[in-house]
Amino acid sequence: MSTNESDFYQEFEVFSKKNEKSHIQHQFSLLAPNKEIALSMAQENFMRRESVLDVWVVRRSDIRSMTSEEREKWTKRIENKDYRNTKGYGYLRKKWREKEQGMLDEKEIMSWKEVKKS
Repeated sequence: MSTNESDFYQEFEVFSKKNEKSHIQHQFSLLAPNKEIALSMAQENFMRRESVLDVWVVRRSDIRSMTSEEREKWTKRIENKDYRNTKGYGYLRKKWREKEQGMLDEKEIMSWKEVKKS
């Protein structure tokens, strides 16, 4: 590709939604000279193959992602979230087992009836 051709094409990301209740999902990327052609290409390559409610095309350069500095700052901020891990609740299985063993079962309840008859 020459410099003029590489400047001519833009990268687009294609998203779709299958029905009213479904989430928007990323489907694929494509190269197109503008957003109208990108939408047309997305419809031709995707909508005729799958049943979808809507398709979106977004210029990749318009999508903002976190910089490495922002990502580092964010991970430092959320590092101390041990309370979200369930490894600290291991004792609950033992407590639940003890509780279940202490519960009355059908045989025990029926045995009370036999005791009253005697």
